[in-house]
Amino acid sequence: MNTPVPPTGALLVEAAADDLALSLREAFARLDSMLDGRLVLPGEPDWDAASTAWNLDVDQRPAAVVIARSAADVARTIELAGRYGLAVAPQGTGHNAGPLAADHGLADAILVRTHELRDVHVDVERRVARVEAGALWGDVVAAVAPHGLAALAGSSHDVGVVGYTLGGGVSWLARSHGLAANQVLAVELVTADGRHRRVDEEHDPDLFWAVRGGGGDFGVVTAMEFRLFPIAEVVAGMLLWPVERADEVAQAWAEWTRTVPDSVQSVVRILHLPPLPELPPFLSGRSIVVVEAVVLEASDRADALLAPLRALAPELDTMHPQAPAELLALHMDPPGPVPGRGDGMTLRELTPAAVRAFVGAVGAGSETAMMTTEIRHLGGMIEPDAAVQRAADLGLPTPGATAGFDAGYLLYSGAMAMPGADEAIARSLGRLLSAMEPWRAEQEYLNFAEHRREPERIFGGREGRLARLRAIKRAVDPTRLIRSNHPVG
Repeated sequence: MNTPVPPTGALLVEAAADDLALSLREAFARLDSMLDGRLVLPGEPDWDAASTAWNLDVDQRPAAVVIARSAADVARTIELAGRYGLAVAPQGTGHNAGPLAADHGLADAILVRTHELRDVHVDVERRVARVEAGALWGDVVAAVAPHGLAALAGSSHDVGVVGYTLGGGVSWLARSHGLAANQVLAVELVTADGRHRRVDEEHDPDLFWAVRGGGGDFGVVTAMEFRLFPIAEVVAGMLLWPVERADEVAQAWAEWTRTVPDSVQSVVRILHLPPLPELPPFLSGRSIVVVEAVVLEASDRADALLAPLRALAPELDTMHPQAPAELLALHMDPPGPVPGRGDGMTLRELTPAAVRAFVGAVGAGSETAMMTTEIRHLGGMIEPDAAVQRAADLGLPTPGATAGFDAGYLLYSGAMAMPGADEAIARSLGRLLSAMEPWRAEQEYLNFAEHRREPERIFGGREGRLARLRAIKRAVDPTRLIRSNHPVG
């Protein structure tokens, strides 16, 4: 089903009765007068606020910014961009904006910010949420939690739902429930031809396949519907040790991950925390190793599963039964925008040698500039074949472009981008990624790829997937008007 948007191209040029083309600035002014939202140009008072990404280290310099308030705003912007040879780059929060803005990649683009489109509607009976393009996971969790429902949310309240899901979406429940993209039932988006489409398994099935894990290269998403789950309680928290025990803890954790059921999701992290007054005294200025875990089991079963880690006598143990809503705070992500540098990779396996390489690169005595480095356990319903089989068993839509990952673990490392730290961060990150290269898996995770990658690294691997994505891109956007942080072409 396609929803028509009122034609606007004629309105943009109707004043030019003598058939003289409007200048771009005149066209921008005319577009601004037609928007439900607003258009912001370089040099205007609110330019910095309009053009700044969540990652404050990224310097975005688009030709203009449209703060969209409706799907019609998106369609009008796309029509103007096509008429004047500009691109359109959709963005909610800008968490992974680095690849998009690199090498002045937005200089010829209108940045369409969707952060004011925040409506969340919950169909409790169907266990389905419909969210607008700018909704954050904090918005969704607040709306679904009172009904005893849970979403496959990101690790922080201010992660954007749409961008996270377009890239796949690895949640705290992924090993038991699969990627967030696999739970999507419908996507509403405006494509390069200005059409507002609602795509699902029966309507534009190829496009529906592409946007579930294929990234934001196919249109500007205005809304999305996805499944929710009746989960009232999980057992979750963290176990903490001094960083000097990182090898012992990480080796034990790696061995433990090879035995736990799909109901257990966990991550091992090495953190070098600055002496900040907002941190608790036992964390401020310290280097530590932690294991964060979420166990979708009853308390007694969770205790039995956690016993091997607790046998290592952690300094702190916060594991306890809690509502899924509390998981937004588990990973201790920054509460708001920060200047950051980082990157990630997937790992085929985590052998004892791989653990030693990890600890050697970022553990005690490494003099690393990276503040946080983590390895997440994948597998379970994150395996592509398992995800496809689960969908078939439950009669759900077949997973899309990214059904899962042919990898056992997911690595990410990040640092605060402080003045004068560029060289140290680049050296530390390069040393880590080089150390882990022998265990690198073939397919990368789009949401953790903070630098530009060849499309084959993200969308290759499974036979024919990248070719199919490129064919769909050519069909819906032959002139590559829509620009994303990780394009398929």
